[in-house]
Amino acid sequence: MRLARGPELAACWEQGRRLRTPHLDLAWRLSPLGHPRMAIVVPRFQFTAVARNRLRRRLREILRRYPVASLPAVDLVVRAKRAAYAAPFAQLRAELAASVTRLT
Repeated sequence: MRLARGPELAACWEQGRRLRTPHLDLAWRLSPLGHPRMAIVVPRFQFTAVARNRLRRRLREILRRYPVASLPAVDLVVRAKRAAYAAPFAQLRAELAASVTRLT
């Protein structure tokens, strides 16, 4: 399920725990609903809409295929850094998969 924007997203950043990787920032907290929810944030960084959407689709596909099944009941926010635009898919997948396994 998707994490709604607004107060829930801000609460996850402010009250949750954080993890930083070379290409991504992750924030999470226990979900009040009892099931995992996710949000993907891709800042502009002076890139085109095409580049932002491509990166968003890559991150969404990684979350859909790999670590979602192993997620505990948390609200997870994944924020891309500037370096993520140039990162290969395999590297993003490895970072995100390794990060999600550390969530508890």
